[in-house]
Amino acid sequence: MELITRAVHVVNEPFQSGSWPLSVPLVQSSAFAFDSAAELAGAMADPDGRYVYSRRGNPTVRALEQTLTGLEGGEGAIAFASGMGAISGVLLALLRPGDRVVAQRCLYGGTHAVLADLSERYGIEVVRISGDDPGELEAAAVHPATRLLVLETIANPTGQVPDLPGLLAAARALGVTSVVDNSLASPVLCRPLEHGADIVVHSTTKYLSGHSDVLGGAAVFADEGLRRRVWPRTVELGACADPFAAWLTLRGIPTLPLRMREHCANAAALAERLDAHPGVTAVHYPRLAGHPSYERAGKVLSGGGGLLSFEPAGGREAGRAFVERVRVAKLALSLGGVETLVTHPASTSHRELDEAALEAAGVAPGLVRMSVGIEDAGDLWSDVQQALQDGPGPSFGLTK
Repeated sequence: MELITRAVHVVNEPFQSGSWPLSVPLVQSSAFAFDSAAELAGAMADPDGRYVYSRRGNPTVRALEQTLTGLEGGEGAIAFASGMGAISGVLLALLRPGDRVVAQRCLYGGTHAVLADLSERYGIEVVRISGDDPGELEAAAVHPATRLLVLETIANPTGQVPDLPGLLAAARALGVTSVVDNSLASPVLCRPLEHGADIVVHSTTKYLSGHSDVLGGAAVFADEGLRRRVWPRTVELGACADPFAAWLTLRGIPTLPLRMREHCANAAALAERLDAHPGVTAVHYPRLAGHPSYERAGKVLSGGGGLLSFEPAGGREAGRAFVERVRVAKLALSLGGVETLVTHPASTSHRELDEAALEAAGVAPGLVRMSVGIEDAGDLWSDVQQALQDGPGPSFGLTK
């Protein structure tokens, strides 16, 4: 079955014998009643058993988990309260003091922060690699305590696409569990489990829900045994998905392939125009000719995604001025919604990094990150043009 069909027909349990609602019901209940104490006790040990308490499982949340399992081609999933909940839950479940993690150098700032915290508090060693050469992983994984490889399908915000096939094959050969953040690509552009990943994580806040009204996350597993190993720890952590957030995400998923098509088309058009603009010194978009990941992105991704970044001439101050001058786009931290958002990573998402760490991650001080929405491409380009100029720009009939 094609992904667009899977997305439209989200998993929905029968409501009664012989019929079921077209829309997944919202089961907004914290607990579920039993007639038998023995049945209640038995249900508590099974992540796929009868519903007991919504931290352990909920019908609406399970529908989301099963839908994401199908979209990513996995064996099971766990839904979380946020993308960082998914990342933290997986890391805390699989790591022990003294373990080693091999991580792609250019990662989302929140992932950097949780890895740094694990290193400081629990003595977990974090080794950084470029993500371009499987040989780097092979060298780092010689250490017997190497447990995890952490990658992003499309790095935030530089657009780097790592060598997923090579790195994941090397991890599998070395017995290292691989975790790939697929939030920026979504299953529409890439399915990392097909390249050999063990776990795929998502911020469902982003493209999966797609309307800037949900906070959520998920982990999808290639192996059911690995999911059952992680599930008890995540129940204890308590970063469980809220049924209403799961329901909103299920409402967004059917239009995911259509939205991704527009996100990709608009981002590609803006990237090409920015690349030719005299006031821009660099553009980072994986499907833009000249990007370091251009050839690899053509093999790994079915589109360039909706996220691009660029460096206006003038450094840090120019970047900050741009994000304050846009009118159609909005200055906000998130990404993946239908509207275009801009931010200045050096002072927001990557503020935990000093200048040296920013440089190592490929984040220039003036870099602007742009999550391109599905508005008219001409309106977006007019907004970008005016924000790159000096003096007040047109309002476009919109308020900030």
